[in-house]
Amino acid sequence: MRTSVKILDAYIIKKFLSTFFFALGLIILIAIVFDISEKIDDFLEKKAPLESIIFDYYLNFIPYFANLFSPLFIFISVIFFTSKMASQTEIVAILSSGISFRRLLAPYMVVAAIIASLSFFLNGWVIPHSNETRLAFENTYIKNPYVLKTRNIHRQINPGQFIYFESYNTLDDIGYRFSYEKFDNGKLLYKMNAERLVWDTVKTVWRAETFTIREIDGMKEKLRIGVALDTTFSFYPEEFNRRENNIQTMDMNELETYIQDKKMRGAEGLQFDEVEKYRRSSFPFATFILTIIGVSLSSRKVRGGIGLQIGAGILLSFTYIMFMQVSTTFATNGNFPAIIAVWIPNIVYALVAVILMRNAPK
Repeated sequence: MRTSVKILDAYIIKKFLSTFFFALGLIILIAIVFDISEKIDDFLEKKAPLESIIFDYYLNFIPYFANLFSPLFIFISVIFFTSKMASQTEIVAILSSGISFRRLLAPYMVVAAIIASLSFFLNGWVIPHSNETRLAFENTYIKNPYVLKTRNIHRQINPGQFIYFESYNTLDDIGYRFSYEKFDNGKLLYKMNAERLVWDTVKTVWRAETFTIREIDGMKEKLRIGVALDTTFSFYPEEFNRRENNIQTMDMNELETYIQDKKMRGAEGLQFDEVEKYRRSSFPFATFILTIIGVSLSSRKVRGGIGLQIGAGILLSFTYIMFMQVSTTFATNGNFPAIIAVWIPNIVYALVAVILMRNAPK
């Protein structure tokens, strides 16, 4: 009996992995063909080297795309080969031999655990660094030069230290109508105003132009006026040049440091960063939920054949993905906590998985 169970486990694991990697490989190949047809004009127009297209872009595009759609194709793979087993009465024979449905789930969960662990590692540490190369290629050969003219920037750069720009041009790294204030226990100690703050790429310092400085010490105040002054601050041009997708290039450790730094500075847009942080852990967890739902749905033999089960499975998986998108929108555009918004789809569909598992054939 034990030997036959081990053979069954190996059979299911082999079927699961082979179906999953075949389906994923096929869709990646199709996606690359469509992507090339869409971007071929950009490659030719900007004379992108073939070596860079292959190794810098597509070699890093594959893990990103594969990980992005892995839960969906895990679900489709489970539905496909399990419903095929059910239609051939293999599931009925397995359950009739005394093997429980939960025991039948064991090899599925082993594969789900392997893929989820791999997905978590890729999401947290491998893909962010591959994204750095991929996005650098896109910014060079596909997208237009990134120019951002931000207005009314307020930031805390250190405890008690605040900066303000009326506007900032990322192309030239020049800020206009700049002010810097330093407080101690709510009392203003130092204030600088400058018509322009320019980043000196040679000296790697900021140059304040047409500036005034006020230094306050109790009842005493010093005033200094000048044309130009080289100085340093606890912020750099890169902080204003970041695109929204730059957090995709940070691994989990870098992202956590970045979020804590933004919290300290009182910077805006923290919701997007926190959604990305929690999404990296919730996304792999979806593998377990979709696997249980897939087995529970497809283990029963139905008259409509496997097409009906695959169709129902795809519909359910797309509603899951849509639910994930809608819930994260609440976090990014509202005051909904990011961790709750990101994990709500998993919680809801985990309950669905439990209900389906209880109603699965015994």
